[in-house]
Amino acid sequence: MVAFDPAVCDLCEAAKMTEWYFEDDVCWIAECEFCAVPMVVWKVHDPAPSEEIKALLHGHLADVVVERFGWEYYVDDNMRNIPDHYHAHARRRGAFFGGATARRVP
Repeated sequence: MVAFDPAVCDLCEAAKMTEWYFEDDVCWIAECEFCAVPMVVWKVHDPAPSEEIKALLHGHLADVVVERFGWEYYVDDNMRNIPDHYHAHARRRGAFFGGATARRVP
């Protein structure tokens, strides 16, 4: 496992380009700049966290969705664009893959 290396990876850089919802020593959660849904990013540059770490990451993601969005979701951890750094999206059930339908409820 490799710690953050902002020179190599956009997720390691962790630039605050969108709204951030949570951060601790293990992960951060922000709105994905591409699909406008909450995304959890492990702070270790590794595509395969242990099941224990995954459960922790997904738990933090669930907390954000419940507190800030209030819609039903599923965890999508198919890492399409950045396959070598674990991250997962909370996608709204029954909605378009991303975009305006995934935005926060009033």
